Amino acid sequence: MEPLSSPEAESDASVLFANRAHVNLLLGNHRRTLDDAKQAVRLSPSNVKAYYRAAKAALALDLLPDAASFCQRGLEQDPANEELKKLLSQVDSKVSELDRQRAKVTQAITAAKDLAAAMEKSGVKLGKAAYQELTGVKKPKLDEQGVLHWPVLLLYPEVMSSDFIEDFPETDTFSPHLDVMFSESSPPLPWDENHAYTREAVELYFQAGFGTLLSKNEILQYLLEGSVDPKSLPESLLDGEDGEKSNGKSSTITSSEGSGKWVKVKEGKTLQEVLQHEDYIIPAIPVFFVVSRKSIFYKKFKAGNWSLP
Repeated sequence: MEPLSSPEAESDASVLFANRAHVNLLLGNHRRTLDDAKQAVRLSPSNVKAYYRAAKAALALDLLPDAASFCQRGLEQDPANEELKKLLSQVDSKVSELDRQRAKVTQAITAAKDLAAAMEKSGVKLGKAAYQELTGVKKPKLDEQGVLHWPVLLLYPEVMSSDFIEDFPETDTFSPHLDVMFSESSPPLPWDENHAYTREAVELYFQAGFGTLLSKNEILQYLLEGSVDPKSLPESLLDGEDGEKSNGKSSTITSSEGSGKWVKVKEGKTLQEVLQHEDYIIPAIPVFFVVSRKSIFYKKFKAGNWSLP
């Protein structure tokens, strides 16, 4: 733009730019509004309307420091301007809300990293989720003593029914939980007409040698699911910490049979000990299959003459 010859000409041009900024603001052309309002302010630093329109456009563009600056500069020219005061209050409120959101995201990421570190220390391997149609999105929790508490899914392959243990500390053995679930005082399973699933008859198995391992970054994404808006997360949650082992990518493990092998759970072992099996990939949460030695299906299960749906 060519320099203008007099202060009066600059003031007139400032008014023209401020008026065009007003029209663009009404049309929702916030970038053009901001450009025109900046020109108006440059030509006439006392043009309060230009400051106001620049601040409005900057706020719409989420340029919050710029919006606050234009409000403050406008108030220096007209300290009693109520519109600028109100707009500055809106900017401050949005800044505070964004600060709260950032703090929430930071807190959630820190908690997820602590949880991921606890799982790594525990010696377990986390894989892609399975059976979420039965459980929804469930995640382990870490208590103040550093103990992992897992939600555990129990499947009855004979009828593909399920049970769910909401809180299974990794330090617990299986026996107490099974004692409660299959005690004589507990009602029989609604589909177990022959009462085959009794405490002394049930056995638990898990599928080993099968699944898709999650990278460290994917584990954090899974642990953060439902906690924060994915759009608010940094592109890499690990900031280059993923390391050579995972390279940020998933890897799939399958047995030669294609569907893994079935490993019987020793009830006297802790959940952590079972999950540490070298070939077990936890499908987001631990999944165990319950069968009964009294059931006709038991022979089919042991012989491998059945398949998951």
